[in-house]
Amino acid sequence: MSTVDPTLASCPAPQPENERILLGHGSGGRLSAELIGRVLVPALGAVGPAGPLEDAALVEVDAAALALSTDAYVVDPLFFPGGDIGAIAVHGTVNDLAMRAAMPVALTVAYIVEEGLPLDVLRRVAASVGDAAAAAGVPVVSGDTKVVGRGAADQIFVTTAGLGRRLPGAAPSAARARPGDAILLSGLIGCHGVTVLSCREGLGFEADVVSDTRPLHRLVAAMMAAGGEGVHALRDPTRGGLASSLNEIATASGTGAEIEESALPVPEPVRAACELLGLDPVHVANEGCLVAFVAADRADAVLAAMRARPEGAGAVRIGTATAAGPVVVRTAVGSRRVLDMLLGEQLPRIC
Repeated sequence: MSTVDPTLASCPAPQPENERILLGHGSGGRLSAELIGRVLVPALGAVGPAGPLEDAALVEVDAAALALSTDAYVVDPLFFPGGDIGAIAVHGTVNDLAMRAAMPVALTVAYIVEEGLPLDVLRRVAASVGDAAAAAGVPVVSGDTKVVGRGAADQIFVTTAGLGRRLPGAAPSAARARPGDAILLSGLIGCHGVTVLSCREGLGFEADVVSDTRPLHRLVAAMMAAGGEGVHALRDPTRGGLASSLNEIATASGTGAEIEESALPVPEPVRAACELLGLDPVHVANEGCLVAFVAADRADAVLAAMRARPEGAGAVRIGTATAAGPVVVRTAVGSRRVLDMLLGEQLPRIC
């Protein structure tokens, strides 16, 4: 009677693959939210943020109502039609403050530079930071520079922090959206993401569309003057696009939303690029527009104030906040589809 070696007859227990960071964890969509909610915020414990996650945190110092934000920029390519990594580093931080109705008071900037980067590239990025900050009316008061070895970074990364002073009587928060709110959008969507992708891949769409990167704090000031506390929530739909911003607000406030697809301002070159590449414009990143949830009785006044500013000249109403439920889009034929957050990574390295 033959015997079988027990080491050959047994099957080894499957070994689970270790969890690893994916590009999608930096998309601004569902994977980003899971990474923040399950790993980063819990690790802070009692010293972590309380309440919904916002574009900037509120800080009170000696009765002064301040906002504080920080961000990092890893754009590829560094320079593109309409902007560059230096400009969006300033604009993105100023806009994060503005989404809490805070006007910028000061910025800090840090550069992580790869060994071998041409000095002229660094000069150009630094000059762009200075120009953008001057145009936004905010000083750069501190900074840092680190150099890493070849291959340890991709040319140059920029990290910023911003301090802002809140406008009196303003209290926009993702948690304050209410059923019945009008949902307003300040302008075209998809321009930044399509421009960067087109430049990176040589698709040629950058001949017809440029990045929308720009500061939005003056637009927000005009909206607050017109709508006051009726401006319930603000978000700038950067990574993850408009869809992610709408879902973030809905989740934080316990509301839903119904969006009119026909009202979405998508430029024809962006629409064509998205159709060619299989992308949805509502998931494509922006750097110079905002979405607002505004009390219905203040919506017309706020919309008029937005259209009076160059940053909001193309402002439109795109939908209405609903009671708890999903964010849905009503199509041109009257059907409805659920508009979920971006899953995975659509356009890496865009901001």
